[in-house]
Amino acid sequence: MIKGLRTCIYPAPDLAKAKAWYELVFERKPYFDEPFYVGFDVGGFELGLVPDAEPGNAGAKALWGVDDIQQEIQRLRTAGITIVGEIQDVGGGIKVVDINDPFGNLVGLIENPQFRAEKVQ
Repeated sequence: MIKGLRTCIYPAPDLAKAKAWYELVFERKPYFDEPFYVGFDVGGFELGLVPDAEPGNAGAKALWGVDDIQQEIQRLRTAGITIVGEIQDVGGGIKVVDINDPFGNLVGLIENPQFRAEKVQ
């Protein structure tokens, strides 16, 4: 049985720059920090950075939950983060928006008042 998102890995050719950007955006330090992989615990899920993959927005994208997407976008804009497009209302009170990391990877944000995270198994 598939139990849900566990890890999302983003290519990061400049690992130090990526680590600093993701620390700013997710407001936390990595729990695993090696030259071949940097891992963050984000709400019970893993965000991984790898230096040996090709970045860009053609690959997979994870959507990371926020409580108030307008407030989060304001915080990120103030920090100089690139917002891609406008917040989209996709129905049912769910709102999404993308931001770009320093390498052009899309990082999705989602406000979903209907989502209730189950205990990660």
